[in-house]
Amino acid sequence: MSGTSLDGIDAGILDLSTHPRTIHFIYHPVDEETLTRIKDLSAPENCITLSDYGSLDAHLGLLFSEAAMVLLDAAGISAGDIRGIGSHGQTIHHAPTGPSPFSLQIGDPNIIAENTGITTVADFRRRDIAAGGQGAPLVPAFHQAVFSHARENRVILNLGGIANITILAKDNADPVIGFDTGPGNTLLDQWIYRQCNKSYDSQGAWAKSGKVLPEIVTRLKQDPYFSSPPPKSTGREYFSLAWLERQAGLQNRLCRPEDIQASLCSLTAETVCEAITRHAPDTDRVLVCGGGSHNTYLLQLIGERLSCPVATTEACGIHPDQVEAMAFAWLAKQTLNGAAGNVIAVTGARAPVILGGIYPGKYGLYGKR
Repeated sequence: MSGTSLDGIDAGILDLSTHPRTIHFIYHPVDEETLTRIKDLSAPENCITLSDYGSLDAHLGLLFSEAAMVLLDAAGISAGDIRGIGSHGQTIHHAPTGPSPFSLQIGDPNIIAENTGITTVADFRRRDIAAGGQGAPLVPAFHQAVFSHARENRVILNLGGIANITILAKDNADPVIGFDTGPGNTLLDQWIYRQCNKSYDSQGAWAKSGKVLPEIVTRLKQDPYFSSPPPKSTGREYFSLAWLERQAGLQNRLCRPEDIQASLCSLTAETVCEAITRHAPDTDRVLVCGGGSHNTYLLQLIGERLSCPVATTEACGIHPDQVEAMAFAWLAKQTLNGAAGNVIAVTGARAPVILGGIYPGKYGLYGKR
């Protein structure tokens, strides 16, 4: 999994025979030059060439296959013992509405299958879009399988570059609901990178040092995305620094950079909590995953705005950094089993569909066994 936060590759070996179990997990860093190429390619204001697109697609395929082989070596497991790889790919543009909806992830799965020998499942989002859905979020089906509870109404909050929630009624009494609430870490990361040349705000310390500007937060929340009903999804191509400057009118203001960071942190907390309060008022517990789970200041702001307990998924035995990668392993298994992976109440698709394309490796569809 390589997400909108652009913070590297998460790779895990999962036993999905019963309840999902992590056998081994690694974080595989991505070099600064490649991250810059991804940012340039995915910036909505940039023009790109087919050469830039194609070469980065191939390069990321190599990086993803390298991450898989490093993982196997670290775990002491043979490639032939792996049934399949679920590769989310790197999202460079997500546009699920309009006359020709699409979502584009790169990281050539042909290269992954060829270099590892392992059957690879990729390109999960476009089949849901073809069926009239948003193509996102896709993790709620996994969240339901792993985190639903017979006596608790739960919300799973993924704080990635974009924040999304999955609403799980106790005992699966009601349909699963899930949607992107808006920016998670993406604006925080982009702003601190521009101002301090840092890739992220460790524990939210810089944001905490600033002062929230209520007028700025109010202006940002006036964007119609926040009040629009689900199903809905978004990406960093929408919630960009250009959006921030335009929506907040920063060109005509003199603000301390740390105050903008504090306001962006408040924006994420407020829009997440308002979405939970509006759509899941009976929530008994919120479980947080994703890179934003390490932002202690952001979690503090969220906890102050909700009346229910807020904890990370570690409380359920799953590290918050591993949930997204686990989800796409689970979705790959669904695909290889010929089972649907989308939740139509979440994405808005016309029907459940089998997601993704299958790229057979030399070990075949079921490994060497």
